[in-house]
Amino acid sequence: MGEGRVRLDVDGPVATITNDHPDKHNAFDDAMDLALFEVLGELKERHDVRAVIWRGEGRSFSSGRDVGSLGGGRVELTHHELMKRGHRGIQQLFEIEAPVIVAMKGWSIGASFQRALLCDIRVAAQGARMMLPEVGHGVIPDTGGVGRLFQMCGHGVAADLVLTGRPMGADEALAHGVVSRVVPEEELDATVREMAEKIASAPKVTVNTARRVLARLAEPEIRSSMADELVGQTFVSTSHDLAEMRRARAENRTPNYTGS
Repeated sequence: MGEGRVRLDVDGPVATITNDHPDKHNAFDDAMDLALFEVLGELKERHDVRAVIWRGEGRSFSSGRDVGSLGGGRVELTHHELMKRGHRGIQQLFEIEAPVIVAMKGWSIGASFQRALLCDIRVAAQGARMMLPEVGHGVIPDTGGVGRLFQMCGHGVAADLVLTGRPMGADEALAHGVVSRVVPEEELDATVREMAEKIASAPKVTVNTARRVLARLAEPEIRSSMADELVGQTFVSTSHDLAEMRRARAENRTPNYTGS
C-alpha cells in the first residue's frame, strides 16, 4: 500500500529521501515505515554519499501516523515488537556516515517530528509547525525525539510540548535551537541543497570526526531514553486508564482515570 511512497535519489555525493504521500500530508503507514527503514539501511552501506537531505513532497514534511491505516494492515507483531522494530529502523540514522539535513515545511507531527529531531540538522520553512500530540491520545511519544528535545530546549519546553500537545511554530523552534534556520518556503529545497553540497565538499574524514564528537555527547542519552520509552509505552498500552479513555469516548462520557 505504501510502496514507492518513500523515494531515494542519489545525485553525486548528495542523497535525497523524499516522503511521497502528499495527498495525506505524507502521513506514514506501516509500508512506508518499512520503505524508510530499507532506505536508511541502503544509505548505511553507501560510502559514496557525503550528505543526505530528507524532505517531503507537497505541503508538509509529514503529518505523522496515517490513522486511517491503523488496523488495516497485516502486521502480525505485538505493539512491543512494532516499537522494537521502529527503534531498530530509525536508529540506523546514527550509523549513516553522511549527515542528514531535514527540510521541514507544513506539519511535522508525532513520530515524524521525532524522527526529524534525531537527524543532524533541521531547516524550517516559514509557517512550519511541529507537535507531539501523543499524550492527548493516551500514549507517550516513543521514537526518541523527546530525549533530543530535552537536550535542545531543557525540561520546561519539552514538558510543555509533550504534556499539552500544543504546536510549536518555526520561529519558536529557531529560538530554542530545534531548527537552525528559517527560510521562505520557496527557498527551502535550495537552501538545504546548498548546505548539503557545502558539507559534501569538505574533507570526509573531518566531517566524520566532527559528527563522532557530537554523537558521543548526545547519542547515549537518546538510546537510553528510547529504552525507557519502550518499557513505558508497553505498560501504557495495557493500562486501565487507556482502556477507560477509549470506553469513555465510545460512550460519550467523562473518563474516570485512576492512574493505573
